[in-house]
Amino acid sequence: MKKPNVAILGATGAVGAEFITLIEERNFPYENLKLLASARSAGTELTVNGKTYVVEEAKPESFANIDIALFAGGSISKTLAPEAAKRGAIVIDNSSAFRMDPEVPLVVPEVNPEDILKHKGIIANPNCSTIIMSLGLKPLHDISPIKRIVVSTYQAVSGAGKEGIEELENQVKQYTAGEEMTANLLPTGSAPKHYPVAFNLLPQIDVFLDNDYTKEEMKMVHETQKILHDDTIQVVPTTVRVPVYRSHSESVLVETEEPVSVEAFKAACEKFPGLQVKDNPAEQIYPMPLYTSNQNDCEIGRIRKDLYNDKGMNFWIVGDQIRKGAALNALQIAEYLVEKQAF
Repeated sequence: MKKPNVAILGATGAVGAEFITLIEERNFPYENLKLLASARSAGTELTVNGKTYVVEEAKPESFANIDIALFAGGSISKTLAPEAAKRGAIVIDNSSAFRMDPEVPLVVPEVNPEDILKHKGIIANPNCSTIIMSLGLKPLHDISPIKRIVVSTYQAVSGAGKEGIEELENQVKQYTAGEEMTANLLPTGSAPKHYPVAFNLLPQIDVFLDNDYTKEEMKMVHETQKILHDDTIQVVPTTVRVPVYRSHSESVLVETEEPVSVEAFKAACEKFPGLQVKDNPAEQIYPMPLYTSNQNDCEIGRIRKDLYNDKGMNFWIVGDQIRKGAALNALQIAEYLVEKQAF
């Protein structure tokens, strides 16, 4: 089997570090590996599978002779992804830059793997909250097509990067010491006001748009429609930042064309790859972010019918947004390319 030459862009960041961990854990095959980052991080030494690599500054010419380029995300994708593709690399990009481009597949491998080979050099990784939700939607959608989704997310501070974790830690220390909590990052760095997330909930992730939904919320709308190949699906999201370090949680109400029983949906979830059913209310068994952190699979539970609509189904789904919501999803796309020898 031919092995690809692989580059990781953003190797020194949180998602880049997760790429390295997963490549080791999953024995991802590669011929050569190149680690790339900004000029500021160039020169850093990182070890992968026992070999030490020096991180190089990412430039267009960095992607010569690269087969698969894993982009950890960020604004640099807009510039470097086309350059990498021009040089023959297949880019799997974690940023939002290309997600809604009709020429770029938007892929969750368990949900729409058939889209992977339609790429023209770039494949987009969906938003973390969309990926996690889609794993619960797909088994239901396969039983009866989805018409409407109402979702509320409970998103961990690490979704804002390591700075989000640091800010929460500092605020907890300040609060317990009786000091005023300082806030410099959340709900979003570009906002004119910042609020503490410790002992608090922030019903804003990213900036508000003209329709009073946030950019994060509208990502869930458009990306879900694209992944499920149906732009008539109604998605009504509310995204909330919560004082949790890692793993996003989501409360989802779905309306399907025809009624679906709880038993049929649970059975479909139990067979669905990347999904674990944790659902026994009598024993207080349900998904929680503390226990899904650093796990590859998402967990689904609290599965129950809508009280008033026979075509409605409620569920609670939780997943590690740095793993399945970012690095793992991208690496699974790369694994598919290697399996099909399509690079």
